[in-house]
Amino acid sequence: MLHRAAFLLLLLLSCFRNVAAAPPAGGFNVRDFGAKGDSATIDSDAINRAIGAAAKAGGGTVYFPAGTYRSYSIRLQSHISLYLDQGTVLLAAAPVGAVGYDAPEPAANDKFQDFGHSHWHNSLIWGENLVDISILGPGTIYGLGLTREGPHQAPVGNKAIALKLCRNVLLKDFTVRQGGHFALLATGVDNLTIDNLKLDTNRDGLDIDGCQNVRVSNCTVNSPWDDGICLKSSFALGYARLTENVTISNCQVSGFDRGSLLNGTYRRNEAALVPDHEGPTGRIKFGTESNGGFRNIAISNCVFTYCRGLALETVDGGLLEDVTITNITMRDVVNSPIFLRLGSRLRGPAGTVTGALRRINISNITVYNADSRFATLISGVPGHPIEDVRLSNISIWYRPLDAASIAAIQDLPEDEKGYPEPQKLGVGPAYGFYIRHARNIELHDVNIHLLGAETRPALMLTDVDGARLRNVSADKAGLVLKGVRGLVISDSEPLKKSTRTR
Repeated sequence: MLHRAAFLLLLLLSCFRNVAAAPPAGGFNVRDFGAKGDSATIDSDAINRAIGAAAKAGGGTVYFPAGTYRSYSIRLQSHISLYLDQGTVLLAAAPVGAVGYDAPEPAANDKFQDFGHSHWHNSLIWGENLVDISILGPGTIYGLGLTREGPHQAPVGNKAIALKLCRNVLLKDFTVRQGGHFALLATGVDNLTIDNLKLDTNRDGLDIDGCQNVRVSNCTVNSPWDDGICLKSSFALGYARLTENVTISNCQVSGFDRGSLLNGTYRRNEAALVPDHEGPTGRIKFGTESNGGFRNIAISNCVFTYCRGLALETVDGGLLEDVTITNITMRDVVNSPIFLRLGSRLRGPAGTVTGALRRINISNITVYNADSRFATLISGVPGHPIEDVRLSNISIWYRPLDAASIAAIQDLPEDEKGYPEPQKLGVGPAYGFYIRHARNIELHDVNIHLLGAETRPALMLTDVDGARLRNVSADKAGLVLKGVRGLVISDSEPLKKSTRTR
C-alpha cells in the first residue's frame, strides 16, 4: 500500500509540474519552436519564430518556461505578450565574431543626444511602431552580453528593452539585471504602464523619452552608475515631443553597488567607479535631454536611498511645468536633495531658445543625512527665472562640511551652458537652500537641521522677485539676500533677525 501511495503521490506531483510548465491557453511555447533554454544554445531564432507564429495567428502569448535562454535580438510584433515564467532567465549573449545583435538603424537625428538614445534595434528586445504589446512574468532579463560602450555598430547590443513609437504597452513583474546602457529605453511610447519591476543595473534604469500617458508604479530601481527613473524629451525622433501626463508612485531608487540589491547585501563599496566620479547616481530625474519638455506630471510615495536627490532639469529649450511631487523620503543623499535647474545648454536645432521651468509644487519631504556641500538648489539663468515654486512641509537633516572647505566659498558660477549637475557647480555658499534667478517662490513649514557644526548661512537668495518664507526654521539661522524684491517673512523670527544683504 505504501509503495502504491508513493507512486500515486509522484504521479500527482508530476501532473502539477506539467500544468505549471504548460503555456497559457492559446500561447506559443518557445520550446515548441526549437528553443532549448539550456544556457548554451543561442535561442533567438527560435524565439523570433514563436513571435512570428503568434503574430500570424492574430496575436497571443509567447511563453518561456523555466530555463536559461541565451539570445541576441528579439523582435517584438503587435498584439504579442512575452511571458517569462518563474525560473526563466533571458540572457543577453555576448557577440561572437560577426554574429550578435541587430545593427543600429539609421537615426532620424543623432546630433543632439547620445548615441544610445538615437537607436533601438541594437537591443536584446526591441519594437517599433507596434500596438498592444507586453512583457510579463516573474522571470529575469540578464543583460550580461550588453554594453554601454562602443563600438557602436553590429554585432554589439547596448540595451535590454528598446521601444519606439509604440502604443498600449505593459511591462510588469519581471526583473532586469545589468541592463546595458538602458534597462528600458521607451521613446515616443503612448499609454505605457510599468508595474512591479525590479532593476539592478549598471547604467540607466527606466528612460521614458517623449512619452505620453505613462504610469510607473511599485518599481525598485538600483542604478549606481546612472539614473534610476529618468524622464527625458530628446530630439531622437527627429522632432521635439513632450513627455506629459505621467505618474510615478510607490517606487524606490538607490545607488548600492551593482548586483547588491538583488542579492540582498546592499553594499556601498563602488562609489569611486561611477563614471562621472561624483558618487552613486540612482534617483528620479527629469532631463538632461529636454528639447520637447515635460508637463502634467505627478510623483508620490517614493523612497531614495544612498543616491543623488530629486532633479528637475530643462536645459535644451523645452518647458518643464505643472509638476506635483509629494510624500518622498530620502536617506544618505550624495548631492542636492532637491535640484531645480533651468539652463541654456540649448543642444538642439538652430533657433532653439531657453525654455521655462514653472508651476512646481513639492510637499511632504523628509531627507536625512544630505550632503550640505550642495544644499537644495533652485537656479534659473539671468533673464529667465524659475517661476511659481511652492515647497511645503519639508524637513532636511544636512551632514556638516569641514570649516577648511568653507573658507574660500564665495558664490556659485552661472554655468548656464554646462551639464546640469549640482557637483559641477561646486560647494555652495549656503548649507540649506540656494535660490537664484527665480520669481514667486514660497517656502512654507520648512525645517533645516544640522548634524554637526556649520558656519555658512541656512539660506541664500539671489535675484529673486517675490519670495514668501513662512514658518521656516534652521538649526543655525542665517538668510543672505542679493537683489531680492518682494520678500515676506512670517512666523520665522530667528530667520528674520539673522537676515543680511550683500
